[in-house]
Amino acid sequence: MLGANPLRMPLQILGLNHNTAPVEIRERVAYAGDQVGDALQRLVSFDAVDEAVLLSTCNRTEIYAVSDDGGREQIREWLSTDRGLGDAIDGSLFTLDDEDAIRHIFRVACGLDSMVLGEPQILGQLKDAFRHAQGVGTIGGNLSRLFQHTFAVAKKVRTDTEIGASPVSVASAAVHLAQQFFAGFKRHTALLVGAGVTIELVAKHLVSNEIGRLFVANRSIERAQELAGQFGGFALPLSEIEGTLPEADILITSTAATEPVVTAAQVEAAIKARRRKPIFACDIAVPRDIEAAAGDLADFYLYTIDDLDRVILENQGSREAAAVEAHRLLDDEIRRYMAIERSKQVAPFISTLRESHEAVRKQVAKKARRRMARGESAEDAIEFATASLMKKMLHRPSVALRKAGEQSDAELIAAARKLFGLDET
Repeated sequence: MLGANPLRMPLQILGLNHNTAPVEIRERVAYAGDQVGDALQRLVSFDAVDEAVLLSTCNRTEIYAVSDDGGREQIREWLSTDRGLGDAIDGSLFTLDDEDAIRHIFRVACGLDSMVLGEPQILGQLKDAFRHAQGVGTIGGNLSRLFQHTFAVAKKVRTDTEIGASPVSVASAAVHLAQQFFAGFKRHTALLVGAGVTIELVAKHLVSNEIGRLFVANRSIERAQELAGQFGGFALPLSEIEGTLPEADILITSTAATEPVVTAAQVEAAIKARRRKPIFACDIAVPRDIEAAAGDLADFYLYTIDDLDRVILENQGSREAAAVEAHRLLDDEIRRYMAIERSKQVAPFISTLRESHEAVRKQVAKKARRRMARGESAEDAIEFATASLMKKMLHRPSVALRKAGEQSDAELIAAARKLFGLDET
């Protein structure tokens, strides 16, 4: 299935991310919950795809597959059809294979391909994607080795460089942007929608900046209560957002919902109730949590995750030098991984070679024992066995080399000299 070249890496990566696609496209290709398992099962149902992992975050949806080139086209067509994108996906999609694919997944795990350079959350998301694929049985030996090595590389980069030293994140960028609207937070109220890792980080930044009041709304009221309790805030279900929104000076959302949880009508009503007192809003979710039309309303200042890019760039300069060293480490690790994988791919050939020569050894040893049983001396039996072994094992190489000489096949002759160590003698 994987082609004629036994040393070719069968890894394919196909997807889109914040570097290749706007949020309007990314949100349509996002997978969450049971959708991930269903998508993985569909991927490995293709004849050309053996293994698959699906990583889907607010900034990227990427498929890592053990496949041939035909599988890559099958995946592209399926992704376009499954998400109803048609030809619109072509300008946003990227594909990588072999060494380029390995470099990409290493960069992703280390945070070197993130909007926030060196951010640590992506490694956890990659590990979750790996475990999910394990759970539904779409991972085999190839991707298992790749991901385990990837996690080790990410740990090494974070240990040996300062890539994660500066506290830069999407959460801190959102709060930093809010600070540009308000001189201080003490007399203001924040409404956070969602209760995941990102919202927890937002809450930490708001509290450290002395936010006046904090509300946390979530589909699971228990999780909202748990998170709000950590920061002295108030918890509410999503159904009560409309009643709380007029009190919010700051609105920050990050859920896994597939449809908006805050509508333009709710925002319009809140602004009216506030007597046009402005609201700062930052929608970190993909798909977006706040209906896009709300951004057109006066006194409602809406930013999406893509708008945070400028803020992040201003704050991550201290990580640039560390990234140079991190890329040097990646170069070394890529070479090491490629060498390991290529050696594994030739292992069956080595095993077959050993088995065939072991059969010859047993045959010669059997004949030598028969000679000794007939009264031949041990010295003569050893002479026979060693001469016979050498003759049998060198017969085919000798025939091939004579033919190479007749045909002036310098490449094969040079390979034989290297293989048998003749250049060293």
